[in-house]
Amino acid sequence: MKASGLVHRYGDNVDTDVIIPARYLNTSDPKELAEKCMVDIDPDFVNKVKPGDIMVAGKNFGCGSSREHAPIAIKASGISCVIAETFARIFYRNSINIGLPIIECKEASDDIEAGDKVEVDFDSGVIYNLTQDKRYQGQAFPEFMQRIIKAEGLINYNNSR
Repeated sequence: MKASGLVHRYGDNVDTDVIIPARYLNTSDPKELAEKCMVDIDPDFVNKVKPGDIMVAGKNFGCGSSREHAPIAIKASGISCVIAETFARIFYRNSINIGLPIIECKEASDDIEAGDKVEVDFDSGVIYNLTQDKRYQGQAFPEFMQRIIKAEGLINYNNSR
């Protein structure tokens, strides 16, 4: 399983309140959440993001409130993968539960720039920066997590069993 797209870059400690502000939590509709994704940190994000694009951030991505709306908004916006140095634990689990691929890799997080074209191989954990012609080794998903992501989330995975 692979993802490939242009990079949208963010820093450290991007919290769930920035990913999807609380004032927009009156819905759980993915399309509506996607329309407000990142609005407080990057107001033009929804106009720039294209299906398949990749989000890259620093440390502690997804910290703050444990709302599942944050990874849903990111996934529904078209982002195919989030790469970060580290993720907040609850965001990590929520992402897997809804089928949003995420991968930890300090070197990629430090090096990849906004606008770079990146490809991620989830089976191996390898991240290719096609723009800079560089390769990084991220943390590959265990097989059971790959099955959840391929099923588009934990509920779909359980229902298919």
